[in-house]
Amino acid sequence: MSVLVIGIAGGTGSGKSTIAKKIAAMLPENGAALLEYDAYYHDFSALPLEERARLNFDHPDALESALLAAHLASLKAGRDIEVPIYDFKAYRRLPETRRVAAAPVVIVEGILLFVEERLRALMDIKIFVDTDADIRVFRRIRRDLEHRGRTFESVREQYYHSVRPMHLQFVEPSKRWADLIIPEGGDNRVALEVLAARLRS
Repeated sequence: MSVLVIGIAGGTGSGKSTIAKKIAAMLPENGAALLEYDAYYHDFSALPLEERARLNFDHPDALESALLAAHLASLKAGRDIEVPIYDFKAYRRLPETRRVAAAPVVIVEGILLFVEERLRALMDIKIFVDTDADIRVFRRIRRDLEHRGRTFESVREQYYHSVRPMHLQFVEPSKRWADLIIPEGGDNRVALEVLAARLRS
């Protein structure tokens, strides 16, 4: 089976997940496997919860890139994988995993996806979602408050302490590796239609 790997990077709240889901919806049923780089955060459960909350989760070292690279290689070879499940409220991995079946198209998304050369080497199409910072930060606040059990104060502190500095240091410069840059995320209908035509071909 010939497998096409699509990597989607961009800042927090840029619309990466939306684009990944829309691309998958363009394909036949079971035509795509979806992966999130966020699932590959190291397990910090050995640390007290207060220490875990203060870690820099926006630095490449916070992620187990070697495991993601191994999983992408397995999917490219047509083998199913067991993906970690990360508990963002407790900052730790759960003991159970999520089985992802091999598919003709693999879509993987994450803010730091293009930073690691070994990951870029496994991708056939690299997409950077370029969304204005004010839109991204409001989406981030809403997601963390509604889905990750955070307070506004903790979101604000994390944004200034790590999210914004790491975006400037790692995420924004990784745009240079993209094959396609899509402004305004999942709302860019023209870009998605062009991509859909490429995939169908």
